[in-house]
Amino acid sequence: MAGAESPATPDPFADKGFATRAIHAGQPHDPTSGAVVTPIVLSSTFAQEAVGVHRGFEYSRSGNPTRQALERCVASLEGARHGLAFASGLAALDVVCRDLAPGDRVLLSNDAYGGTYRLLARIYGPLGVEVVVADLSDLTAVEAALSRPTTMVVLETPTNPVLRILDIEAISALAHRSGATVVVDNTFATPYLQQPLALGADVVMHSSTKYLGGHSDVVGGFLATSDDARAERLAYLQNAAGAVPGPFDCYLVLRGVKTLAARMEQHCRNAAAVADLLVGHPAVGEVFYPGLPSHPGHAVATRQMRGFGGMVSFTMREGEAAAVAAVARTGIFTLAESLGAVESLIEHPGRMTHASVAGSALEVNPALIRLSVGIEDVADLLADLHMALAPR
Repeated sequence: MAGAESPATPDPFADKGFATRAIHAGQPHDPTSGAVVTPIVLSSTFAQEAVGVHRGFEYSRSGNPTRQALERCVASLEGARHGLAFASGLAALDVVCRDLAPGDRVLLSNDAYGGTYRLLARIYGPLGVEVVVADLSDLTAVEAALSRPTTMVVLETPTNPVLRILDIEAISALAHRSGATVVVDNTFATPYLQQPLALGADVVMHSSTKYLGGHSDVVGGFLATSDDARAERLAYLQNAAGAVPGPFDCYLVLRGVKTLAARMEQHCRNAAAVADLLVGHPAVGEVFYPGLPSHPGHAVATRQMRGFGGMVSFTMREGEAAAVAAVARTGIFTLAESLGAVESLIEHPGRMTHASVAGSALEVNPALIRLSVGIEDVADLLADLHMALAPR
């Protein structure tokens, strides 16, 4: 399978900077035409020179040249030996979980994407997998949770939606001591801001729908690992389960990745300005942004991240009704689910992205608003929020 075979070809850009690798790694000029941009190879099947003799591709579910370029590029950005692309972030996580068996135990943060909880608790839970929720920003709680045999720890940092910061290196050390695999959802931070494998994680996953794609025009997922045996198994499951992206989707993500470094710098600048506006605003209660020195995870974020990201969350002092009203009043921030694209988005997690965790240990504050701060002119974004938060 193409994902497992990726490291066989040496990467001539392996020692280059991040932005250079984002543009060039895994993307040689097309040998037939000289095309600078990786071609979109739409063929579902590939001619074989003889039975079992081919040029690396047989059938596009098993491997496709456009997908291979994406897999090699993002693997390089994550500092991984292997990369595998999927049809969605949840499809990627599902493949990671495929070998879970009845009696296995999974540890999950008590602040996590609702879809992650739904997959683990409501799909794998009924199959006999125990899903344990804990505050993984508290290392004492992590150690206590790992006092029982645990198969896997699934964490995201910054978390979704209240942007807690989890210490990847410390959690990985504790998890490995108890024999657990560590899976880090790096969607919010992106490989530009954070390198989980270098901090001890076993597998990194992404919803490439978000910052990797960056333009709200594609749905995809990704896994990266440097464990050869694990990569071989994941590639087998990728092919066998079949939740792979089409060539055009791979092209769109690959196109987005080329500008990831530049976009993330602007996302971070704009988000910091938005957080500063919200702090002390009379309509706002708590502000959650790891770039604020007052954030409980600020020191860890400073240590393990290059920047603090483009996500900001906050609560409205007057509660849920005020939050629902505020998200409907913006003009530049679009009321929509998802995140990580060039345009700014605003949403009410309790009724939108996290509605599936209502009544669970992951239930979110109904007064919470989540912002995905885009790369528009920051003065326009600040004015939009001023207007939305003004007394009515």
